[in-house]
Amino acid sequence: MFLRIDKLQIEMPKPGKPDPNAAAAVQELLGGRFGEMSTLMNYMYQSFNFRGRDGLRQYYDLISNIATEELGHIELVAASINSLLNGPESEGDPATGAASFANTFKDVRNVHHHIVMGHGAMVANSMGQPWRGDYVFNSGNLVLDLLHNFFLENGARTHKLRVYELTDNPSARQMLGYLFVRGGVHAHAYALALEQLTGVEMKKMLPIPKIENVQLPESKKWEENGNHRRLYRFSPDDYKSVAAVWHGTAPDGSGPLEVVDGPPEGGKLAELDGAGDAFTPEYHPEEIFEMAQKLYRAAR
Repeated sequence: MFLRIDKLQIEMPKPGKPDPNAAAAVQELLGGRFGEMSTLMNYMYQSFNFRGRDGLRQYYDLISNIATEELGHIELVAASINSLLNGPESEGDPATGAASFANTFKDVRNVHHHIVMGHGAMVANSMGQPWRGDYVFNSGNLVLDLLHNFFLENGARTHKLRVYELTDNPSARQMLGYLFVRGGVHAHAYALALEQLTGVEMKKMLPIPKIENVQLPESKKWEENGNHRRLYRFSPDDYKSVAAVWHGTAPDGSGPLEVVDGPPEGGKLAELDGAGDAFTPEYHPEEIFEMAQKLYRAAR
């Protein structure tokens, strides 16, 4: 079972105008081969199908717990995409749903954001191709699955760095800065699990690519507050055995690795403007808002 909290894992700045090509680039990090949909579904199915759970509890707990954090990462990337597709635009008034994005979206790379999703995130890659179930790898062999997860996290980091180079949008880069650090935690955790099981010091390969997070301004602040040392435990009472894997000293020597009970503090979700030309939430949104408010008051 999952507990849902109506927040993002971090606060993100709201862009001043739509940036659909940046949104298309970020879309790869949601539904691409190495996107957050892939990390979530790989770890989720590995946890569903885990055999010998009682005897290998710490590895089951690790995979299950990281899968839960990935749910929040999907929401964070989707929020970044939605912010990059949001108004205001010069033509019309977003407050009344009259905003026109026609000129903004006319020559962009991924017009499905406008035509299919009404200025929303897709379960697809940067070119609009749907996420695929055969991106999920679950062999049932614990070492092989952990090795794949280590590879997946580093492939994801490589793609994030390439997207970082494609946009200077502060909303996108804020999200990327945080995920560089959290993805680094996951890669490190899988490396420690593999070291326990095989004796191979996988963590010596990190980071891949060989760019330290502190070199990126948007990641540096998360490193300085110790976020790279924390593995969050997304459960009131379960998955406590992750501490049997996540312990020791951070690679940079900044302090001990720690398991934090509960999710990060988080930040508010952005309020997305109405878009009249996409009929979202309706052509005259003030009418549907009024109707919804009347029903809400009647239900109280």
